[in-house]
Amino acid sequence: MFSIGDFARHGQVSVRMLRHYDAVGLLPPARVDAATGYRFYTAAQLARLNRLIALKELGFTLEQVSRMLEPGPDAAELRGMLTLRRAELEQRIAADRSRLSEVEARLRIIEKEGVMPDQDVVIKSVPAVRVAESSSWASGFEPQAISPVIGPLFSELSDRLAGAGIAIAGPAIAYYDLREDGTVGVHACVPVNVEPAAAPDFSIVDLPALEHAATTVYRGNVSGIGAAWQALGRWVEDNGHRTGAPVREVTLEWTPDPDGWVTELQEPLAPR
Repeated sequence: MFSIGDFARHGQVSVRMLRHYDAVGLLPPARVDAATGYRFYTAAQLARLNRLIALKELGFTLEQVSRMLEPGPDAAELRGMLTLRRAELEQRIAADRSRLSEVEARLRIIEKEGVMPDQDVVIKSVPAVRVAESSSWASGFEPQAISPVIGPLFSELSDRLAGAGIAIAGPAIAYYDLREDGTVGVHACVPVNVEPAAAPDFSIVDLPALEHAATTVYRGNVSGIGAAWQALGRWVEDNGHRTGAPVREVTLEWTPDPDGWVTELQEPLAPR
């Protein structure tokens, strides 16, 4: 048998925690010395301790842990439960990271308020372009709403073009439009030189020309593109313009590392 201290060392927990588990009935010692009150544990109890700690660290309450340990799942059942819980926690961590990234992007925007933007704005005309298009929708314009939609759209579109033997003829274009129900239409497009009938499971459309568009070039991960869009919006207002048709993002340079991306922002201007 182990003393409580030795059992804590072997189980990699604190003596205080073992005493608490005893008090709540989750892991009573194998024997308590009647004269001294010292607690003693057996090596076999390490298995229960391991299950207890794993379930607790995965977010289950002690009450839930107690029910799960009595009579106790076998190893295969426990592994399945832990695998499911791990997946849930991984999703939560990914969501938290996404929110943290959005907060950091907003802080960078706030830090630049009142500072002259370092991006050049050029007004130019954009010719019409024929594109293969795949579309879906997002709940809003937030990066965490758009990113999970636009990435798979481009990936699926690329696969479909390859399957149809259609070559991509220019840089990728993304554009977004606000729907009446408040959701956002998300459109992934790539230029092609084919007739509409050549598309078996995607659309071939002609994006209209933009007579006047305020444009700027953003370099870096698109997670920080919001600051560039806000700077462009301020420029449009400061120079007496109004926005027109849906904005576009054109990927001028793509690299495996998103920090190396170069994107042109195109803000159509309404006639004065």
